[in-house]
Amino acid sequence: MLHIIFMGTPDFAQESLKCLVEAGHKILGVVTNPDKPQGRGMKLTASPVKQYALEKKLPIFQPEKVRNNPEFLEQIRSLKPDVICVVAYGKILPQELLDIPALGCINVHGSLLPKYRGAAPIQWAVLNGEKTTGITTMYMNAGMDTGDMILKQEVEIGEDETTGELWDRLSKIGGKLLTKTLTLIEQGKAPRQKQGDDFSMAPMLKKEMSKIDWENQTASQIHNLVRGLNPIMGAYCFLNNKKLKLWRVKNLSNQDLLEVFEDFREYDYKLPEIMPGTILLSDAKQGLFVKAKDGILQILELQAENSKKMNAQDFLRGNPLSAGSVLG
Repeated sequence: MLHIIFMGTPDFAQESLKCLVEAGHKILGVVTNPDKPQGRGMKLTASPVKQYALEKKLPIFQPEKVRNNPEFLEQIRSLKPDVICVVAYGKILPQELLDIPALGCINVHGSLLPKYRGAAPIQWAVLNGEKTTGITTMYMNAGMDTGDMILKQEVEIGEDETTGELWDRLSKIGGKLLTKTLTLIEQGKAPRQKQGDDFSMAPMLKKEMSKIDWENQTASQIHNLVRGLNPIMGAYCFLNNKKLKLWRVKNLSNQDLLEVFEDFREYDYKLPEIMPGTILLSDAKQGLFVKAKDGILQILELQAENSKKMNAQDFLRGNPLSAGSVLG
């Protein structure tokens, strides 16, 4: 049993903390970000990690900052942790903190390092259409996800899997890999592998990237954008100057469309000439199909302004769209 300080904030980190508690480790304290205002009422809301810590009656620390904070450092130092476990905490840790635990600081990262170092590895793996990703545990140093690697577990990414779905899967894998890593550390058997120079970065997402560019983005790029931003912010476009968010789409070839709708076969030769973003078919029974630069996108789930998410059929029953209209 190890004496552990845990640092983390979102539900992804909560799963790792849960695994540590269930494995019987002694949690000396839980460090998480300060409560934030959320929702229409802007009510202060505890992070998922804090909520779990409260449930388990674990000591909680919520410093505004960890750098240049001697009082916080002394609090952690006085607890004499064997290990500090860091999972999606959201702040870069100073060397003074990394030096405190006897057995080091261990991080759970949502990619197969050295690919996708940074704040949003899961999101960028989906946005870039990767077929595989995974979890890496590592010894932390002062760099951005540059520490020596301990264990890795690779997973396949589903063709239509969203960031949210992959996030949930990897959070569970991360928790289990962390407990396995700590067992090896406790036994003195943990491997230690340097990272290579062939790395890529996964910076924080920006709102500007969520606008769909029908003219220049391929069907695959739009498909990956939609699932990569689900459920974070959603990809969007405009119809009649009103924002339309797309939450799920399916990538089809022209041939796929023709196999489903025989009536389109006589217009097959015209498809390449149709402007990207044009609604080809809008029917409450058959669905919603839009022309992309190099193929067809079937819109499966969408959301109008000041409305809730709906599947395409339900949406079209209350919001009929005309074939020939162009999404911008």
